[in-house]
Amino acid sequence: MSDFRCTRRAALVAIFAAGMHCAVAGRAFADTPVEVDAPAPTPWESLKPEEQKVLARHGERWNSLPPEQQQRLLRGTQRWLSMTPDQRQRAQARFERWRELSPEQRERARARYQRYKKLPPEEQARMRENLHRLKKLTPEQRQKLRERWQNATPEERQKMLERRRQRMQRQGRPQPQ
Repeated sequence: MSDFRCTRRAALVAIFAAGMHCAVAGRAFADTPVEVDAPAPTPWESLKPEEQKVLARHGERWNSLPPEQQQRLLRGTQRWLSMTPDQRQRAQARFERWRELSPEQRERARARYQRYKKLPPEEQARMRENLHRLKKLTPEQRQKLRERWQNATPEERQKMLERRRQRMQRQGRPQPQ
């Protein structure tokens, strides 16, 4: 029995030592910074003239910007340069509307966008379709719809939603969850 206890104790000590070795080695590895392929800085002089024109407001400090920020700005610039004049005008208008939002409104918009991105693709498609249908309404029709919803009691809202679900079902469209 004594030999069994010694053997068991020796096994436990060995397991403990092996565990400590792994923990210490793992901790040492965790303290070592992970090598990430960070983007290399892009010198201002290497940019194309049209890119420099779009990025002119960053020109003087471009070479001191972090490479990640340079890459983000370059991606946006390339997207901008690939747009048609009409697309640029719409993008500029959206940017102006964004700038006019309060910080709280911006945060709510970001949160709504994050919720939207988490939806399944078919639900995203349904929401886009509903938005397109809403945009086709005249401003007066949209206002009337908004007032009707705001003035409805919770029970009336439930009935409105149920009628909408039934219409969608008859039309063979996907049902909202």
